Amino acid sequence: MSGTPQLPTLALVTLVVDDYDEAVDFYTRALGFDLAEDTDRGDGSRWVVVRPRGGQGTGLLLAKAKGEAQAAAVGAQTGGRVGFFLYTDDFARDHAHMTAEGVRFLEEPRHEPYGSVAVFEDLYGNRWDLLQPATATV
Repeated sequence: MSGTPQLPTLALVTLVVDDYDEAVDFYTRALGFDLAEDTDRGDGSRWVVVRPRGGQGTGLLLAKAKGEAQAAAVGAQTGGRVGFFLYTDDFARDHAHMTAEGVRFLEEPRHEPYGSVAVFEDLYGNRWDLLQPATATV
């Protein structure tokens, strides 16, 4: 075996949702994600993956809630904390697009030493940071 070993990669994070189609619509329209996969699993469930545009980075597996415990977790998977971080190379562009699409921002954009940031909620109330790092390239 030669060359550099490939390190593990975080490929997907599950996000429990109320409805596949409304979640796909929100993430693709409002956040500009790409629909990477939507496969019927034959049992009423689907394997639905969305990724930031261009297919770079970790994807979200949109999983429809089954049962009371999962339904109760929709929108509260991180206990009210910011649990997701959406990096951008153009904060103003993406903030304007998301605002025009009705995304609810919980604060005005801030310009911190680490970058430009604003907290927003997805359609279920999960909190996200829209973040353009000050020095790192995205």
